[in-house]
Amino acid sequence: MKLQHSFWYEAAGEAFRRVRERDPTCVMGYWGEAMSLLVNPFTVTSAANLRQGRALLAEARRIGTKSEREAGLIDALSELYGNEDPAMHRARVVRYEQAMERLHARFPDDSEIAIQYALSLTVAASPTDKTYAKQLKAAEILEREALRQPQHPGVAHYLIHTYDTPALAQRGLPAAERYAGLAADAPHALHMPSHIFTRVGRWEESIETNRRSAETARARKSTFDEIHALDYLVYGYLQTGQPEAARRVLAELPRFADWNAPVPLFAWALTVMPARYALERSAWEEAASLELDSRRTAPLVAANTRFARAVGAARSGRPEAATADLEALKTAAAALRSADPYWADQTEILHLAAEGWTAFARGRREEGLALLRDAAEREGRTDKHPVTPGPLMPAREQLGEMLLLMDQPADALREFEAVQKTEPRRFRAVHGAARAAELAGAQDVARRYYEQLLEIAPRADAGLPETERARVFLVKR
Repeated sequence: MKLQHSFWYEAAGEAFRRVRERDPTCVMGYWGEAMSLLVNPFTVTSAANLRQGRALLAEARRIGTKSEREAGLIDALSELYGNEDPAMHRARVVRYEQAMERLHARFPDDSEIAIQYALSLTVAASPTDKTYAKQLKAAEILEREALRQPQHPGVAHYLIHTYDTPALAQRGLPAAERYAGLAADAPHALHMPSHIFTRVGRWEESIETNRRSAETARARKSTFDEIHALDYLVYGYLQTGQPEAARRVLAELPRFADWNAPVPLFAWALTVMPARYALERSAWEEAASLELDSRRTAPLVAANTRFARAVGAARSGRPEAATADLEALKTAAAALRSADPYWADQTEILHLAAEGWTAFARGRREEGLALLRDAAEREGRTDKHPVTPGPLMPAREQLGEMLLLMDQPADALREFEAVQKTEPRRFRAVHGAARAAELAGAQDVARRYYEQLLEIAPRADAGLPETERARVFLVKR
């Protein structure tokens, strides 16, 4: 269970298989192996794994449980293996949470059941629920267990997931600072603190945790864990003004060309990293020239490249070149609507923002502004998925940039400052705020943000335009 609590699925699954081999009547060995086949409870499980897990749980029932507790755990987990329809994933998650709630009520003093119930609450939490009711309920359980079992890896791990939202992130720092040391051999454990470090803008610590995680994952041939860590690593480098370090990470991506992702979402990072690298650097021609990966065709995965190409074309003055990608984004959002409403919404946000830049480039500036404002409002009603360190390009940040281009620096400043409430210490947002304040004549505010930019990026690449501008401003003032 220590391996499972750190989402080290391959090792956990093998350990549970050994339990079954030594004692074929131990039904919890079957339960544990089925649990490991989820791969990640925050993502859709592959049909093959669902079939395998369902067979394991059926065999456990055939053998027969020895207690009400065992029967309850097997029955609850079976809710996650009810069918193979990806569109029913959300319904399965909710049924599992409800089953774990009943089991927790039946065994209120059982710490492992309590911890699993807390995780089920966090997994089932809606990204649009800004009351964070389920997360807070989970946190109450986990914080209580943390006092009883401060070295329990699952408690620290699940607290990080529970607090992985802007409004709660500060509460997750103790767990983030504690967790990596509790399961130092697990690639995911090394990575997880960066979920909180990213939320609060502690970039150097995020970089270090993901560097170690990626190295460990590569040594242990844990491909998804390595890719996931590299995604966060690229993000950290870009937020500290180190695009050259980010480029070196991207140079590693051809190693994964033949990797078959068990579910489409696991390939998300492989398309988001090149897109983010171009967009964060304002390399519009580069973004427009990104090639679609013929092996990564799932709508939510291809959308990253489509968005970057459309925005790149529009912002490099060729809006007509964005047409095909805009249509593809629209089609992708529609295709996802019935099966995965969350990713349908995320893709529609990308579509609206790209349409906004295209309208702007065609001279329809007010239309472009309205589209970007719509995208920003929609993005504000939801939250990012745990698979990614943040939006590909925050819509409100793009809104601020468009307002700057329309010579409305005071309005732009408000948008850039709003970004920092959910994405604190983001390099582009801080620089945007500094530039907007400077153009609006708010020199003291500009100074504060330029100073913050240099503090965020102490090891920025030489000659980076944003940090050079900050130094020039601060010398003059």
